[in-house]
Amino acid sequence: MTAVLVIAGTDSSGGAGLARDVATLTRCGMGALVAVTAVTAQTDGEVSSVELLPPPLVQAQIVAALATRRAAAIKTGMLGSAAIVAAVAASLPPRELLPLVLDPVFAATSGGTLLDAAGRAALAALLLPRATLLTPNLPEAALLLDTAPAASAEEIIGQGRALCALGAAAVLMKGGHAGGALAIDWLVTRAGSVHRLAAPRLAAVRRGTGCALASAIAAGLAARVSLEAACERAKEHVTELLQEAP
Repeated sequence: MTAVLVIAGTDSSGGAGLARDVATLTRCGMGALVAVTAVTAQTDGEVSSVELLPPPLVQAQIVAALATRRAAAIKTGMLGSAAIVAAVAASLPPRELLPLVLDPVFAATSGGTLLDAAGRAALAALLLPRATLLTPNLPEAALLLDTAPAASAEEIIGQGRALCALGAAAVLMKGGHAGGALAIDWLVTRAGSVHRLAAPRLAAVRRGTGCALASAIAAGLAARVSLEAACERAKEHVTELLQEAP
């Protein structure tokens, strides 16, 4: 079975992190290889404890996973520290050999910082130039660019282009934090193309949708569909998750 390597933290509630990643890959018909970066104790309401793994152990997991079975794509989630970001960056093959979907997890939906300013700077310097696709929400994009969150379609696209200029081959600017009847994401590529992805904005709230979206995109890239098609399929998957939410 084709596999995706997921590098992320655990979530004791099962709502996000590696649990959501593996469930998503399974639903997409993909195998999973995993490297754990952190263990968190959290509920739907709060993060009560975070324990980061030693960077050499994170790197050893990645090396072992890639030696066990061929991965067709990589997805990163919570990395936790600048040192872990550096360890991950040192472990990955070139982008031309293996696509990377970089989900910049900076804070938990339930509250709590998951990557500090030094970690964000390391991610921008070391992993952004390696990324096939970066998947920030509007606050995350603003943090990476040290600016205010985008408030219009023009600003969203502009920030996507600015993140491509920092090294990402493409950026999917997620519009979940924006307003309007439609949840609109914008896929911006370094080559200059812009693609609009829209779905009805649902009232449901479910943790782990960012993890699910990035993992589903990685599954699409592993299946060798186009980036645009992978993003469209992943958005449909997240819409289904929200429709299934209690």
